[in-house]
This record gives sequence, C-alpha cells and structure tokens, in this order.
Amino acid sequence: MINKTFLDNLEYKVTGACIEVHQSLGPGLLESVYQKCLMRELQLRNINFSAEERITISYKDIVLDSELRADLFIENCMVLELKSVERILPIHEAQILTYMKLLKVPKGLLINFNCTNIVQNGKKAFANELMFRLNPWA
Repeated sequence: MINKTFLDNLEYKVTGACIEVHQSLGPGLLESVYQKCLMRELQLRNINFSAEERITISYKDIVLDSELRADLFIENCMVLELKSVERILPIHEAQILTYMKLLKVPKGLLINFNCTNIVQNGKKAFANELMFRLNPWA
C-alpha cells in the first residue's frame, strides 16, 4: 500500500542509490551515463522501476501519444528526473511537476549529478495534491 511513510522510505532509498552513483562517478558526465549506472544500482537494491516511461496525454476525450518520457518511474508511484547541468532551472521543475500530474503520482525527485553533494545541492523533492490525500499510516 502506498502511503506517506512508504513514499518517504522510498525517497530515502532512491536518494541513497543516487549518492552511491555520484560518489563512484563524480560530477561532469552525461545524464545518460548516470541513468545507466543508477538503473544498475536500483536493481542491486531491489527497487522496481521502468526507464524512459512513456507519458500519454489525454486531451478532450482522446489519448495522444506524446514524445514525453520520464527518465525513471519508481515503484509506480514516483517520478525520477535526472540532470547533469550547471544548475536546475525553473523549466526543469515545471517538467517534473507536469510528469507527476500526467502519470498521476504523488512524488517526484529531480536529481542533478553535476554538483558536489547530492543531498545538499543536487536533489529537489516534489509533492503534489495526490500526496496530501494519502493517509500517513494506512
């Protein structure tokens, strides 16, 4: 069952996997390299995910196949967007919030591997209205 405690624990585990990849590789590589290594790290930690999750858009009673892809879709309840950029821009934040809305998930993590410390300046967590509807203990 997905509740706030489950999502908080999942965020902790995924953050740990990101830290492990970052400590092993360091900053300055392509996003695709971090994604491949993170996928392996998630497998080793038995965290279920799908990569390049296709995002469809429902618009006025039709479903459109878009070119949108979420980097990683974790445990069917969290979007993980990876970056390797000088700094996170508002467009990156808008992107993850929109992906969360379209995938109907309560939580999202935006990870920038081009930093000195993932927790201090490379991670932003997002929650939407779905998160606030969850029972914290159920």
